[in-house]
Order: sequence, then structure tokens, then C-alpha cells
Amino acid sequence: MKFTPYEAAGIAPLEMHSPLVNRLYVLLGQRNISDLLGVIEIASGLGIALRYIYPPVSGIASLLSVGMFLTTLSFLFTTPGWEPTLGFPGISAMPGQFLLKDIVLLGAAVFTASEAFSAVLRSETSVEHTESATAGAR
Repeated sequence: MKFTPYEAAGIAPLEMHSPLVNRLYVLLGQRNISDLLGVIEIASGLGIALRYIYPPVSGIASLLSVGMFLTTLSFLFTTPGWEPTLGFPGISAMPGQFLLKDIVLLGAAVFTASEAFSAVLRSETSVEHTESATAGAR
């Protein structure tokens, strides 16, 4: 969806009000930043999917996703649309529903990062044991 004018216009208010993303929004413009986010999301997803083939790439892609989701969740504090009578995090349905789903996605990205880096550590430990056993046999 990030490659459509509809989505680019929909996320523009979030980007404009964010101190983390505003400069990038001004520099790239509405459509280009949306396209960039789409490319990063697809690349991150493909990187995470490489978990069983190349765990380091999966771990790095997961950490990139963690950064993106934390940035998106920061919009909760910078985007107009708070409903003061509800208290925190009483944000209006739009953008609230759009942003709150990223809490679950943040958890998933942290989980995939830990899985990928655990696999890297296990393979390094396995290689060290194999090398020491081979050296001892000589």
C-alpha cells in the first residue's frame, strides 16, 4: 500500500508532525518517503524470511523493523488526534488503530531478532567445538 497515492496521503499527517520523520518528509516529499518506507518494509520482510538460510541478515532486518516500529509508535505522542477525556493512550480511531497494531509487530520483530541472533551464536559455538575437536585429533 505504501506505493499508492492513497496511502502516501494517509500517512502524511503522521510524518509531518513527527520530529523524527519531519525532516525526511520535507526533504523527500510525500510520495517519495512513502515509496522509501515501502521498499524498507519489503526488504526487511525478505531479510527476516532468510532466518533459516542466513540468520545474520534476518537478525539485522529484524532490528531494522524494531527501529521502524518504534518510530511509528512515537507517532502516538506527536500526532494530533488525542481524545483528552479518555486519557493516555486515548487516541482517535484513525490514526490510533493504525498505530496500535505496531505494538504487536514490534514484539514479533524483537522475537525474530532474538531467534536469528541465537541461531548465529549456536552456529558459531558449533564451529568452535568442531575446530577444537579437529585440532585435538591432530
